[in-house]
Amino acid sequence: MGKPRVVWTIAGFDPTSGAGITGDLKTIASFNCYGAACITALTVQNTLGVFRVEPVSPATVHDTLQALLDDLPPSSIKIGMLARADIVSIVADFLDGHSTCPVVLDPVLRSSSGAELLEAAGICILRDRLLPRATVVTPNRSEASILTGLPIDNPEAMAIALRQLGSAAAVVTGGDSLQHNVSDDSQDVLAYSIRDMDFVETLSAPRQHSSSTHGTGCAFSTAIACALAQGQNIPTAVTTAKAFVGRALELAPGLGGGHGPMGLEHAGKS
Repeated sequence: MGKPRVVWTIAGFDPTSGAGITGDLKTIASFNCYGAACITALTVQNTLGVFRVEPVSPATVHDTLQALLDDLPPSSIKIGMLARADIVSIVADFLDGHSTCPVVLDPVLRSSSGAELLEAAGICILRDRLLPRATVVTPNRSEASILTGLPIDNPEAMAIALRQLGSAAAVVTGGDSLQHNVSDDSQDVLAYSIRDMDFVETLSAPRQHSSSTHGTGCAFSTAIACALAQGQNIPTAVTTAKAFVGRALELAPGLGGGHGPMGLEHAGKS
């Protein structure tokens, strides 16, 4: 048996282990990859909401990335919550100087409970510097609208616009669509290209009505990073990740009084 692929997660710490670094590491392990982590922020939260965010110092983020690179170079990188503009800049500088592997960008701008998780200046840097480095970007419809300035009810146009901003592929997810009176199906829109031919596809599945939805975006983006690390192409990696999240929802342990965690530990096992 060969060595596992190393997948990095650069994200915030969630003490519930449903999302962020702790949730990402569960997802990575479920794909039989090896997870390494750079924490960008500590959060005070539970399944009911996010109550406080304390960003890690940019110097610590820089030094952590360099230390990991020196010893555990990645096969792919997932980027989640970055918290502050200067941390976004540190990560962008690092990718410019060191990274040639696939990068999956989950632009975490607000929590599901409405807490702001990246300031306006950070959003601008993310759009200008991280989007062009992304192999796949995975915003929900609200985040895609913020990044593109386009109406929230046109995910196809937003996915195309995200590619025009520099990402090799974009998935505009439908996880937040119920609040916008969109179809009861879970519909993600994927824009990508193969051999200079552009494609836009809608990936539909029956929506699972569950309160255990904490960390769906984190799990989806991390699962894509794992699938890319294992050699899958972009559309296959996206469909693999969508199926993984569906299984994780089915296997949710039913914990917490709010949006509870999914069953990430076993969702990768057939």
